[in-house]
Amino acid sequence: MAEYEACILGLRLAIDMNVQELLVIGDSGFLVHQVLGEWATKNTKILPYLHYVQEFMKRFIKIEFKHVPRIQNEFTDALATLSSMIQHPYKNFIDPIPVGIQSQLAYFAHVEEETDENPWFHDIKEYLTKGEYPEHTNHT
Repeated sequence: MAEYEACILGLRLAIDMNVQELLVIGDSGFLVHQVLGEWATKNTKILPYLHYVQEFMKRFIKIEFKHVPRIQNEFTDALATLSSMIQHPYKNFIDPIPVGIQSQLAYFAHVEEETDENPWFHDIKEYLTKGEYPEHTNHT
């Protein structure tokens, strides 16, 4: 139900912003396949949510749903986590979350420069080879 609620909030936001064409990318196979009519649901608690989504879909000129497994899309997972944590006082509106595209990967800024002559993966390779942490690492 939480996945449907997040989807409904996103659709309402898109409608409020007068979006005409929308690509919905979700990591919930159940939701995507149910909305597309490929899978049926017998759960009576989910049916009203499904009907809401289907009614909102009629408000777009073009809307497409695409399933991307969570393991392949960390961005979807992060947004799903954020959407489940946000509580708006009116319960039918979600504050937009600004999303920017960075010029560098996120881990780039957090990698410390190596102090020895070895490549960055040397300690990982040693651990995999020997099965024990190198002496200078903090593994707790």
